[in-house]
Amino acid sequence: MLAACSTRLDPAPVISHSASLLSANGTIASAATLGRTPLGYYRVKLGDTLYRIALENEQNYRDIAAWNNLKNTSPIEINQLLRVSPPGINVAASLPSIGNTTNLAPSHDSASIIASIPIQTDASVKNINFVWPICGLVLSPFDKLKNKGLNLIGAFGATIKASEDGRIVYAGDGLHGYRNLIIIKHDEQYLTAYAHNGILLVKEGDFVIKNQVIAEMGGVNSDKAILHFEIRKQGKPIDPMNYLPPQ
Repeated sequence: MLAACSTRLDPAPVISHSASLLSANGTIASAATLGRTPLGYYRVKLGDTLYRIALENEQNYRDIAAWNNLKNTSPIEINQLLRVSPPGINVAASLPSIGNTTNLAPSHDSASIIASIPIQTDASVKNINFVWPICGLVLSPFDKLKNKGLNLIGAFGATIKASEDGRIVYAGDGLHGYRNLIIIKHDEQYLTAYAHNGILLVKEGDFVIKNQVIAEMGGVNSDKAILHFEIRKQGKPIDPMNYLPPQ
């Protein structure tokens, strides 16, 4: 193992008008007549936004808006059925298997981070020079097929720091396969993700600076505190070891 040291945009709101719903073929049907959500569609839940739905379904929020004849700021309704895959795609044939939600690095990439979150780049963001988010050991290295980032082992309660300046575009526990996730968007190319945190110390919309404390180590096992750390460039996972300073 290796030692490792060292203008939010308002989303489309959700409103509750569930008496009539859009069915899979585009017609209006009552909630009682709608059964299971068809493949390639998503049923809106309380608290959803167009951006969050796009994240969970590996899509760009603009595409989902277009497929459903929505404007980017159009309200979406609880129980509304939204198309989340391109028209004409055989969704059943293309669905990957979903890994255990307790895995440190889920094999299913729907829980992974997609750089399609709309955000205004801050003038203070400069050339990217990442730093280690914790001082700990590299438990599992990057593997393009099995591990989208690094698994770093540290101490319970130890602080987790922002790897570079940026805007918090996600902070919560709503993405499948990740626990207490923080996503920081640094510019139009790069973002970092910090998963399996203990206590989150930032919220969506906050601007953070490099080395600012954003969370505390928690861990998914009772005897280990582990941080899953990813760097993504234009939405694709890259090996953090190629971007972090020497240990």
